Amino acid sequence: MKTFVPKQGDINKAWWLVNAEGKVLGRLATQVAVLLRGKNKPTFAPFVDTGDFVVIINADKVVVTGRKSSQKEYYSHSGYPGGLKTEVLQDLLAKKPEEVIKRAVWGMIPKNKLGRAVYKKLKVYRGPEHPHAAQNPREYRF
Repeated sequence: MKTFVPKQGDINKAWWLVNAEGKVLGRLATQVAVLLRGKNKPTFAPFVDTGDFVVIINADKVVVTGRKSSQKEYYSHSGYPGGLKTEVLQDLLAKKPEEVIKRAVWGMIPKNKLGRAVYKKLKVYRGPEHPHAAQNPREYRF
């Protein structure tokens, strides 16, 4: 049996519109990661980018379960001694809700050159407006 390798002409990249209002953060991120990688398509190959573009709107209305909003922390380090900074999910959701969704999706895709290419197809916006109306994205329902 030969390995199927999708050619550039076989890959159809669609645009999806996902409304994050009332969605649980982790469950939303897993579905978006599947769309970005193209794992929902019959032509999926783990070493080829067969995924679609995903536009997420209403990022500020995403929901987390349990006590994650007050207990989950995001870390960043400047590279200097004593340069570790922590930020609680609740504060980050208030300031930059787009960043919360982007970090959740980034954790679910491969950390290599293909993963970085896949990640660039993710567009996240705080409110219901987005500049991708010309691409005519179809609404994706979970």
